[in-house]
Amino acid sequence: MNTVQHEFPGLSSIDTRQCYQAVLAKDSRFDGVFFTGVTSTGIYCRPICSVKPPKASSCQFYHSAAAAEAAGFRPCLRCRPELAPYAIQQNLAYAIWQKIADGALNEQTLDAFAADVGLSSRQIRRLLLQQFGVTPVELAQTQRLLFAKKLLQETQLPMAEIAYAAGFGSVRRFNALFSERYQLAPGAIRRSHLPPQAAITLRLAYRPPYAWPAMMSYLAGRAMPGLEAVQTVGDQQVYVRSIRLDGHSGWLKVSCQPHKAQLQLEIAPALSPVLLTLISRVREQFDLDASPLSIQAHLEADLALQPVLQAFPGLRVPGCFDAFELALRAVLGQQVSVAGATTISGRLVHALGEPADTPFSAVTHHFPTPQRVLQASVSELASLGMPAKRAATLQEIAGFALAQGLHKKPADSLAGFVAAITALPGIGAWTAHYIAMRAMRFPDAFPAGDLGLQKAAARLAGQPDGRYTEAQLLKQAAAWSPWRAYGALLLWHSLSQT
Repeated sequence: MNTVQHEFPGLSSIDTRQCYQAVLAKDSRFDGVFFTGVTSTGIYCRPICSVKPPKASSCQFYHSAAAAEAAGFRPCLRCRPELAPYAIQQNLAYAIWQKIADGALNEQTLDAFAADVGLSSRQIRRLLLQQFGVTPVELAQTQRLLFAKKLLQETQLPMAEIAYAAGFGSVRRFNALFSERYQLAPGAIRRSHLPPQAAITLRLAYRPPYAWPAMMSYLAGRAMPGLEAVQTVGDQQVYVRSIRLDGHSGWLKVSCQPHKAQLQLEIAPALSPVLLTLISRVREQFDLDASPLSIQAHLEADLALQPVLQAFPGLRVPGCFDAFELALRAVLGQQVSVAGATTISGRLVHALGEPADTPFSAVTHHFPTPQRVLQASVSELASLGMPAKRAATLQEIAGFALAQGLHKKPADSLAGFVAAITALPGIGAWTAHYIAMRAMRFPDAFPAGDLGLQKAAARLAGQPDGRYTEAQLLKQAAAWSPWRAYGALLLWHSLSQT
């Protein structure tokens, strides 16, 4: 029997019979895990599609949308496969898949991408064929088409802007491939009823549950004044910030729609040329590719974590929009309180950042570039409220960023990154793991030297006034691997519980 291999709580694999049962149940836990090609219609769907389930004999199951399209199926216009949350595993093939899905082949050749990964183009082709049944080019084309389809159905962007934002070299090529693959002209699926929009509004799916209040609480306490803010709109908190990306400037706003298992992303129209990269960064910042049920099933084996898991279902690891920003924020947080680091980071933004034009009164500046930080003198940086050695470390981080030290490649390891960044003066293990966790998105990063984590672990173990040593904490957290970063967030949030 054919099987679709995927890590899932309680299942080592999902065979075709199990896939069909998930389709009948419209089980959201399998959304993004597989796609169903229906031979009687030539269309492929998500497991949660609202249409009447097809006969089992008409169903074929695929790892990815790209594999379904390579087999000749067209995307369903009702369930919209491009909205499915990603089902990303922790291995090299999936890391390469994600880079290509995020547009890696839109700006460079496969050979150049392969060199960046550290493999040959032939090795990448073989990896993707083995894991997903598609070539790198087929995967890139499918993602471009699905992203263009998303923009057609959710925005009023001109056709030319959609084509270029999706990574097509020309409108003619976009029209031809769209018509060939989907047997429709692009304009045929455009939503004509959309009202005039002052911003580009898009939907980003996640795998529920999502602890949105906890995410907002964490980001609010660490938001850099002038750059970003968490605001209350109605009965919900939203995140806003300025954006400067590949020569384009603007702003964004992120809110949650839990009844749809989606985030709503509002973006300044000036950012339309960089939408693919921007969305990739937002997905990382809000950890949308996490599989919370899988992570919970692993972590709840530790009895001490069970009450926190129940209190914060769907807890994510907050990321960042820009790795350089987060790295500087981490350095500013050394040996000072969270509030103190927030104050100093705001001074940095206002002193060295350029003014930003946004509709939010709390968002007035862009974050300073690495070049601007290097141009400032150590004394100028120190005058913002930090020791001269820490100011010098900020410049070390700026040089590290310019040398691509904060550019994560699919084959990079947590140990390799920690070794590279701790070679810089003023960067210790705590700072390295904090940056690895939030900026570089290593799910097993764990800043064991954090005083709050040590106190929280002792408290959960029944020692309210005690504190674990770093060695004790590392010993306990060993069982949480490969999700130690999520364990860290649980410990931090447990401190807010009475």
